[in-house]
Amino acid sequence: MRQYTIKRIGLFIPTLLLMTILVFVVMRVVPGDPAIAILEGDGGGSYTIADLERLRAELGTDRNLAVQYVDWLGGIVRGDFGDSLWFNAPVMKELGDRVPRTLELAVLAILISVAFSVPLGILSAIKPDSWLDFGARTFTILGIAIPNFLLAILMIIVLLTVFNWLPPLGYVELWDDPLANLQQMIFPALSLAVYDMAFIARVTRSAMMEVLREDYMRTARAKGLSERLVLTRHGLKNAFLPILTISGWQFARLFEGTVIIETIFLIPGMGRILIEAIFHRDFTMIQAVMVVIGTGVLLINLLVDLLYGWLDPRIRYN
Repeated sequence: MRQYTIKRIGLFIPTLLLMTILVFVVMRVVPGDPAIAILEGDGGGSYTIADLERLRAELGTDRNLAVQYVDWLGGIVRGDFGDSLWFNAPVMKELGDRVPRTLELAVLAILISVAFSVPLGILSAIKPDSWLDFGARTFTILGIAIPNFLLAILMIIVLLTVFNWLPPLGYVELWDDPLANLQQMIFPALSLAVYDMAFIARVTRSAMMEVLREDYMRTARAKGLSERLVLTRHGLKNAFLPILTISGWQFARLFEGTVIIETIFLIPGMGRILIEAIFHRDFTMIQAVMVVIGTGVLLINLLVDLLYGWLDPRIRYN
């Protein structure tokens, strides 16, 4: 296990470095000059070539790309992503309060998904072709087919037209007022969770149906064990690896989905500031958000791989 862990962490570091290179290069390839965007402002102000060159020198965008990348990477190692080109403030200061909000939304969504989908998938597997199985498969098809942003908009319309109520628009921190925070976060989390519920339920059903056909399941029943113990101790335990895989992937995917959902529900997280940064061509802020999200995705994948090695000793690098 120790050798497996060392090798997996050793693979994580160059992957993380490659991710930073891709983010940096993509931000330099896309059209648009942040210096021009700042000088023009919202009203399309006038400026001279001298003003443009001077601002580019101040921002550091006139230097060689390799030099810019090394300086930027050195700042990341020190925990400094630089100053936002549009907000005129340190990037970490702007992201400091927003990262926990996005993380809260993603964690709440994955908890709802797993708590609902795993039991649904198990029940669907042990009662195939029943009305419960038919309903579960219908739900999974619809859940995968409907985009989460469309579901979020439909939620708002239904809450407003049917119940004449909307989630609180003013964000309240979890530690200040947990109830008000839950009222605002529950519907965004649900809109993110429905797709994950459907996907995890399908994987759980497939994994459980495969496990239920194994000889050791019949042996466990022959020993006189209760059906609950057979399903949980022998069935779910052996079917858990694919469930863990898809749950980890869905949790990582949630960080991408929060970009649109936070904008729809007015949650001041990383998603909203990313949209504003893209609109104003704030490359520094965009890079920082993408690195934070990418690092989170890589860390989740690393954690899933380490859990693999812990749950199944047969999984090792050759």
